[in-house]
Amino acid sequence: MSALDVRTFSLGPIQTNAYLVRPHASASEAVLVDPGEEPQRLLDALAALGVGVTAILITHCHFDHVGAVAPMARSTGAPVWCPEGERLVLADISSFTWPGFGPFEGYAADHLLAGGERLTLAGLDIEVLSTPGHSPGHITFAMSPSRADRDSSDESAVGLFSGDVLFAGSVGRVDLPGGDWDVLEASIASLMARFPSSTNVYPGHMTITTLGRELASNPFLGELRARTVPTGPQAAPAASASAASSSLLR
Repeated sequence: MSALDVRTFSLGPIQTNAYLVRPHASASEAVLVDPGEEPQRLLDALAALGVGVTAILITHCHFDHVGAVAPMARSTGAPVWCPEGERLVLADISSFTWPGFGPFEGYAADHLLAGGERLTLAGLDIEVLSTPGHSPGHITFAMSPSRADRDSSDESAVGLFSGDVLFAGSVGRVDLPGGDWDVLEASIASLMARFPSSTNVYPGHMTITTLGRELASNPFLGELRARTVPTGPQAAPAASASAASSSLLR
């Protein structure tokens, strides 16, 4: 076995992606990434799959990614792993929620992450990567089935759960508090350098993509593309920048 079993739930009015991740489809335990809203929908899915939640992992603490953390932690008993620099936002999320959204319940994180940690949870090997720029404490989770369940040379085994760093054809906004384009671009470049181009990216919004596809055609990565030495076939032409998303918290 090698490929992850990933179930995607686009939740709430901003359609934030939450992910239920297992090392394989028959596993009875999973991790839950960024439960932003609709806790009952997530609980119903867990019951239908017969799956327990070992841990709740948060890429960053914007309200659309953490709005359902408290009810999901309470209902599943799973500990919450949160970016260290954003723990106060999670604890007092109502103070950071835009008018017209919520109400959401704050939660005191059980574990804090800064990047550089390696976790083993629910049969998954998880590398925690610091990827600020969209938010100051943003992290990305590189997940793969535990070494016992995979070929260590199998590149398809790794998936990046990138929150609002990188999207299909777009990137995270940098006009929110703590946002910084140069820092975000450097975070994206670090992912490109660290992982193969075939690596799947599971973003916080929109559809799954790959690092290679975004390096080849993402309209926001033109400067990064120009600095990158091609290692494969000729890159595809860049898409028009007008195609980029500009919605809400993305």
